[in-house]
Amino acid sequence: MLVSAKEMLNKAKAGKYAVGQFNINNLEWTKAILLTAQELNSPVILGVSEGAGKYMCGYNTIVGMVNGMIETLGITVPVALHLDHGSYDGAYAAMNAGFSSVMFDGSHYAIDENIAKTKQIIADAEAKGVSVEAEVGAIGGEEDGVVGSGEVADPAECKMIADLGVTMLAAGIGNIHGKYPENWAGLNFDVLAKIQEQTGTMPLVLHGGTGIPEEMIKKAISLGVSKINVNTECQLTFAAATRKYIEEGKDLQGKGFDPRKLLAPGVDAIKATVKEKMELFGSVGKA
Repeated sequence: MLVSAKEMLNKAKAGKYAVGQFNINNLEWTKAILLTAQELNSPVILGVSEGAGKYMCGYNTIVGMVNGMIETLGITVPVALHLDHGSYDGAYAAMNAGFSSVMFDGSHYAIDENIAKTKQIIADAEAKGVSVEAEVGAIGGEEDGVVGSGEVADPAECKMIADLGVTMLAAGIGNIHGKYPENWAGLNFDVLAKIQEQTGTMPLVLHGGTGIPEEMIKKAISLGVSKINVNTECQLTFAAATRKYIEEGKDLQGKGFDPRKLLAPGVDAIKATVKEKMELFGSVGKA
């Protein structure tokens, strides 16, 4: 059964660890992440971008797939299904389909409009028992065609959004989606500390978890980050393992590849990546 992310993130905030959000793009990725979370007794958040939602035949299909896996695989750890960087309309579509958590990315609106739209989503989500993530300060890189330059959020604006009653807050602190360039300046911990002061016990979210050095991850968690998003690293490890399998010419039987065997190395690579991140975030055994 899917659950809101609220309880798992409040526990993470109090316990000074972070829950991993791992984005899913197909059945294989979903199965790999759920099995790893169960093996490690770790809570987990399955992230779905609007683009991935369209690719996987819509939110109703995704909800049915995830719920079916939870039941069939005997998954007992807390699992939240979360819309990542959702639009206003997308957030409602996901909630109506049965997602247990949504992110409304209103960061590209003026602060007044962001607040108005966020308040409406919070009110309707609360009635459904759905957790809500909001964003202040655009996250760098590209997410479904929306490009952010890695802005640093204004702590005062963070407080304004937090005071609306969101479950969790994603605040830009120089982090970006995708691979980090060599000249990346790193996370702005001074701003993160000020945001933590302004938002108190609210769980903070770090997007762009791929490629951030371990010591920065640990420091961010110590300053209130309770949810860390990982997507690119899973994409890269999955692609590399699949490419290697093909290049080595395995399973060639004159009829082409068995797709189940073809994808198996990539699935194993994702399991290894998820395990590594859960151990780094400190969520192992916290279900």
